[in-house]
Amino acid sequence: MRNLTFVIGCGRLGGAIANYSSAQGDSVIVIDPNPNCSDNLTEVFSGNLLHFDASDVEGLEEAGIENAKEVIITSGDDNLNLFLAHLCSRIYDVPYVYVRFDDPDKGLLCQGASIKAIYPFQLSKDRLNLLRAGVAEGGEE
Repeated sequence: MRNLTFVIGCGRLGGAIANYSSAQGDSVIVIDPNPNCSDNLTEVFSGNLLHFDASDVEGLEEAGIENAKEVIITSGDDNLNLFLAHLCSRIYDVPYVYVRFDDPDKGLLCQGASIKAIYPFQLSKDRLNLLRAGVAEGGEE
């Protein structure tokens, strides 16, 4: 059986993750209220795109969130992301929850939970340090 992956937020990051997960053979459900977000999905995306606000718990349940193997939360709203991460982890027992935060302090509110946080600020800083040290090459990878 294929992994069921939910991607909440279909901006550049969420779209890229959804495309990659689809290409890897995962069954992917993308949730984003913006009808234009499909522009971030490519021809490799073979999942379902649902347009509703992810804070709508009934909508998440209708989409099958309780069956998810992993949820990746990439909306631009740290507070919404925090709420969804805890909801998925604690209420729906999703085994793998990954959440994007702009504010590194938000990750402190996930300590002790099975939630893994990513921070674009930290990733960019680390990448810059590698480039400056000559460990990494510049450009696209």
